[in-house]
Amino acid sequence: MTDAPSAPPVEEESAAIAAFLGRHGIPGLMDVHTHFMPDNVLAKVWQYFEGAGPKIGRRWPIAYRHSEVERIEILRAFGVRRFTSLNYPHRPGMAQWLNDWSAQFAGDVPDCLHSGTFYPEEGAADYVARALDAGARVFKCHVQVGEFSPADPLLDPVWQVLEDAGAPTVIHCGSGPVAGEHTGVTPVREVLTRHPRLRLVIAHMGMPEYAEFLDLATEFEGVLLDTTMFATDFTERLMPIDRALLPRLAEAADRILLGTDFPNIPYPYLHQLEALEGLGLGSDWLRAVCWDNPVRELGLEADPVVDPA
Repeated sequence: MTDAPSAPPVEEESAAIAAFLGRHGIPGLMDVHTHFMPDNVLAKVWQYFEGAGPKIGRRWPIAYRHSEVERIEILRAFGVRRFTSLNYPHRPGMAQWLNDWSAQFAGDVPDCLHSGTFYPEEGAADYVARALDAGARVFKCHVQVGEFSPADPLLDPVWQVLEDAGAPTVIHCGSGPVAGEHTGVTPVREVLTRHPRLRLVIAHMGMPEYAEFLDLATEFEGVLLDTTMFATDFTERLMPIDRALLPRLAEAADRILLGTDFPNIPYPYLHQLEALEGLGLGSDWLRAVCWDNPVRELGLEADPVVDPA
């Protein structure tokens, strides 16, 4: 086990985040990319990250290695009004169990959006439909970890169910931190060509293929991007954003959602917010990303949990 990175005390970090929200007129945070998992699964994920596994490629200490209850309270202290659980399977026969766990977690934790997942296997469309019927509002697809193509024919019925439901899927499909056989924009474009109304949230802004996935968001109305680890010092060292793309990010202000990867991040939560602030795109852009867009895209306008009053 590696030492956890230095993070300020929760009270200190909470005050700094409150100051960030105050100076930009943001009523709270809506984080579409956080992880809450069964204890045994999360332990294996942390072990893999901290051991610099081959899909990570570098040392990746966990900043918020706390109990589940503590992690929930930390997000609340940071002003996060809603968040996700975002589980993902790495083999067949795992997704249904993860969906059952996520449904129970969302039932116990009202500020967590009911999240689901899937894998290319027979019956996947059926359990995705059941998850939707049970109240799932967002799904996770991890191309790199699952080692499958999003264009796999076994997923066609899943994409059809999600397209018809209008439910967004947070999809890790960019070639970072390490490229996989099926990562990159090409297979995602293939999926969208067959399912043009599908709502996809491109995790990590598609790093490192930032421009290519911005192109995709321009081409397909249902494509959004999340900010997970984007522009942070940790990411910039290996997959920097070309500052020439900043005008395009400004133009795409209504297509970008806050995501962080909490708790699986190697720096304080505050750093993600400061990294976005450091892009210099202004308070209106930050409010759209951190609040307005996720509230709109996840249908939370009438949800009392996110009422800023």
